[in-house]
Amino acid sequence: MHSLVLYGIPNCDTVKKARTWLQEQGIAFTFHDFKKNGLDRQTIQTWLRHTDLDILINRKGTTWRALTDQQKNSVSDVDAAIELMIASPSVIKRPVLQMQIESAAPHIEVGFSAQQYQPLFK
Repeated sequence: MHSLVLYGIPNCDTVKKARTWLQEQGIAFTFHDFKKNGLDRQTIQTWLRHTDLDILINRKGTTWRALTDQQKNSVSDVDAAIELMIASPSVIKRPVLQMQIESAAPHIEVGFSAQQYQPLFK
């Protein structure tokens, strides 16, 4: 059993590129629009067990720049960062690819480039 979920928002250029690349490779995946379908604490906690908070938070985006200094400073606390990501999923770097192969720990990739994804599907 193997599942692949791509998390993001449909109008994000990087998400579009990742979706197109996966489709062109004939790789089956589920797309989870986290603006429309939301995110839960457990999903974000899973990601954080397999990737660093500094990688997951997009500090270059307009959503980050619009945050108050207090909100920005709160992301050093994991629980506060999770609450921020649930409330404002656009602060998450996109896309997040979650691969689950049988009972193994999930593999998480944040962001997209063909060079980044290619080795995952050999």
